Amino acid sequence: MAMKIRLARGGSKKRPFYRVVAADSRMPRDGRFIEKLGTYNPLLPKDSEERVKLDMERVQYWLDQGAQPTDRVARFLEASGTLTKTERNNPKKGEPGQKAKDRAEEKAAKAAAATEEAAAEE
Repeated sequence: MAMKIRLARGGSKKRPFYRVVAADSRMPRDGRFIEKLGTYNPLLPKDSEERVKLDMERVQYWLDQGAQPTDRVARFLEASGTLTKTERNNPKKGEPGQKAKDRAEEKAAKAAAATEEAAAEE
């Protein structure tokens, strides 16, 4: 059974609240889980003690059993010092999408045509 340590969403519309749970990876996000390991409240300030609460003893147990944390949970564990910090790099994040690239090419082609036309008139 492939285990994940992940977030299960609770709370009402536009008021998110998450439980950090150990669950089978085949179960739905808010579905059946094996054990609740903590909570995460993104509405609280980042420096608040209540924002992320984890039972580190149980988290360590599940990590030892081979459970894989999701990206967000891994960040919580890195902040607490349980996991080693991994380098993240997303070189495509700042790159414009295909449509924006096409528009830029069209604009450059029109500008080049305009300068060519102006040079031919002189």
